[in-house]
Amino acid sequence: MKLKLLALDYDRTIAENGQLDRGVRSALIEARRKDITLVLATGRILGDLQRLPCGLELFDAVVAENGAVLNFPDTGRTIVLAEPPEQIFVQELTRRNIPFLAGTCLIELRSEYAEPAFAVIRELELPLAVAFNRERAMVLPEAVSKGTGLFAAARALRISLHNAVAIGDAQNDHDMLRACEIGIAVSWGSLALHRTADEILQGGGPTAVAALIQNLVSQPMLHLKPNGQRRPLYLGVRPGGDAFALAGLGRNVLIVGDPQSGKSWLTGLLCEQLILQRYCVCVIDPEGDYGPLESLPGVIVLNADENGLSLDQVELTLRYPDVSVVVDLCKLPHDAKRAGVAALLERIASLRRRTGLPHRIVVDEAHYFLNDPKVTGELDLDQGGYFLISYRASELHPEVLASAEALLVTRESDSAEAEALRKLVAPEWSPGDWAATLRELEMNEVLLLPGARESKSDVVRVRMAGRLTPHVRHKHKYLEVRVSDDLAFVFARDGVPTGQRAGTLKDLTEVLSAGDPHGFDQHLANGDFSRWVQEIICDAELAAEIRSIEMDWRAGRTDRPCERVARLIRERYGSV
Repeated sequence: MKLKLLALDYDRTIAENGQLDRGVRSALIEARRKDITLVLATGRILGDLQRLPCGLELFDAVVAENGAVLNFPDTGRTIVLAEPPEQIFVQELTRRNIPFLAGTCLIELRSEYAEPAFAVIRELELPLAVAFNRERAMVLPEAVSKGTGLFAAARALRISLHNAVAIGDAQNDHDMLRACEIGIAVSWGSLALHRTADEILQGGGPTAVAALIQNLVSQPMLHLKPNGQRRPLYLGVRPGGDAFALAGLGRNVLIVGDPQSGKSWLTGLLCEQLILQRYCVCVIDPEGDYGPLESLPGVIVLNADENGLSLDQVELTLRYPDVSVVVDLCKLPHDAKRAGVAALLERIASLRRRTGLPHRIVVDEAHYFLNDPKVTGELDLDQGGYFLISYRASELHPEVLASAEALLVTRESDSAEAEALRKLVAPEWSPGDWAATLRELEMNEVLLLPGARESKSDVVRVRMAGRLTPHVRHKHKYLEVRVSDDLAFVFARDGVPTGQRAGTLKDLTEVLSAGDPHGFDQHLANGDFSRWVQEIICDAELAAEIRSIEMDWRAGRTDRPCERVARLIRERYGSV
């Protein structure tokens, strides 16, 4: 992760007795020199804060009153993010002799007065909530927090909180830490905050925070990782009915399996969640499968045309943290795709090093593009966030395979591919049992293989969840997808192989169109064509239509069945 924003609590995190620590001040000056955006997030009333020696001029934004007020010190502009308290509430607190301080939206009390204040809220039926900050209590409109204020600040500054680190100490810092990609709790603060933080900073006060800031801003890319509790990626349900999700760790994920086995469905399911979690996602889409993601907020589809792909346009679009991009390459010929993707991946990796965007990169049909060391050598795989999809994982460069921290597989019937996966993650399994486990997966099932944080040394079987966006399969690409030799269709006459084989649907149509019309009678009688399409190609709809043709032929209702089968495949999958 590239650090772009640092969100800091004030009292007892970077300040003591209301005064900014000198070491912290020096560290903040260094952060500004490194172009790190600084946001102060505090429960204090803005006017009180402005009277303190707290170095507001060092901050790009101040989230005050626990998220209710946003101030930009450079311009003096203040934005009120919540409703002020109703006068009836203030009057009732006064009438009951409850001492308080009133800000623009916040009412501050000592914590021992929280219960009588809450009684007033309940009696008056007001949409207010009480939050605590050590010995102080704050009354605010519901759903207002440092997290909501920080989100408003980041949006105004056009910076993603997925490039942010937050540091806090108390009960009112939970939402701030959750809002940022990395949340750090100081060891001298709330124990409850420790339990939810990604990291705990050891030390005894602001001096330790100063050292941490200096360390963070000195790194071109941070290697801190979220603890995985937040922003999970839901996959579906396990056989017993329990929900199952991948932890949100920003890992490299490899998704493999047969053609038409559910890989792009699964990838789309993950992309939907990443986009809705406000990650900037770039999908490299060689076959035009991911266009429907455009219906989600902030998603733009960029189409390559006969003139190729504009790398400058892709880079310009990806500079915005609230935008995700699908790069549709389906109109390019294969060689142009390979060259275009190689150049695009190099450009994206360079952009990530400079800006931290995009956060996640999806590469479909990865085996075509990531088998060349010249291409893989340009990638920033060590930073994570890659989702690589392939039906030929064995053809990926070894460095790419080694970088995968989670491996998901849909139905895999190719014995050679299954064996390559076994050697990679489960050498203790017997080859036969392993191949059978992968081959017998249903169309809507996926396995998380051993080695991931969630699976450890086990295999986790999951029935995939539904999608928000429709799944569009560009079927023309499956005409030439070759099955393994042991699964090819073997033509025979009178039980003796003729020497002809079909490893693809294109092969099948060519043999049926060029052969003796009566040379395939035995296959038609046995229903061999529909069975192969059903069991090997996994197209149940096409298999049903071919089965209908076979039945018509057996009943004497058609005299050119092979021609009909070939034409049916052409119509379903495009011109062969």
